[in-house]
Amino acid sequence: MTITTQSAKTKGANFERRIADYLKDQLLDDRIDRRTKSGHKDRGDIAGVRIGGQKLVIECKNAPMHVDLPTWIREAHIEAGNDDALTGIVIAKRKGTTTPGEQWVHMTVDDLISLITGERRIELIA
Repeated sequence: MTITTQSAKTKGANFERRIADYLKDQLLDDRIDRRTKSGHKDRGDIAGVRIGGQKLVIECKNAPMHVDLPTWIREAHIEAGNDDALTGIVIAKRKGTTTPGEQWVHMTVDDLISLITGERRIELIA
């Protein structure tokens, strides 16, 4: 079965929606929602996520057969810079399950330290 560009976009949008809805329900925060695309100054796929009062950018990837962590993390960091966020992380589709809470979360150790301390550990590209 060939995946078209449109079907890939639809799968990606559906994945983003499931993740946003799950985060909103679990964190009890109505500000969390799927973000509409914003062109060359993209600010991530999920809006409204906060940690310690600071923005957290979440980039979603529905590509369980093609993992490119360096590119994905770089993209999340650029988007975090665009959104003046603490840092950016990646939520990636886990093969074999569609349950939102069972998907993978990827970040660098410096991202983790930023989340724990509330201080930006890396210079985000804006």
